[in-house]
Amino acid sequence: MIRPARKDDMADITRIRTSVRENHLSVEEMAGRGITPEVILSAIDAGTLAAWVMESGNEIVAFVMADLLTGRVFALFTDPSHQGKGHGSALLSVAENFLLERGQTTAILDTGEGTGAEGFYLRRGYEITQVEDGDVHMRKSLARIELNQP
Repeated sequence: MIRPARKDDMADITRIRTSVRENHLSVEEMAGRGITPEVILSAIDAGTLAAWVMESGNEIVAFVMADLLTGRVFALFTDPSHQGKGHGSALLSVAENFLLERGQTTAILDTGEGTGAEGFYLRRGYEITQVEDGDVHMRKSLARIELNQP
């Protein structure tokens, strides 16, 4: 089940974000980049960031965040033990539809070069716009997606 993220989900979101093998960041590394629970919650409260979680049973197993001002898919991560079950695809679709409904015509994101995530996004219609210092910058025209498509 997908639902909007709540304040009390931040511990699970952080657990998932720090448990991934690719594109791994520790809590300290995220804080060094200005990414803290307080910053995330403040942006959600301000209406500039939207976030959703995927629940399986009573457990949060994946999440996505989208920046409404830039059209950036800010984060999409799945607990490693739940990868390959379609959770990331479903969450990405929710974020893309949300951005499109709010007037964004393009979704953008960054991921690690040569990672499984890069292939994941390429298979979902993203195009590489730039490769720099091991990071891949990607974009997708949202005008080509249909709203409410899972």
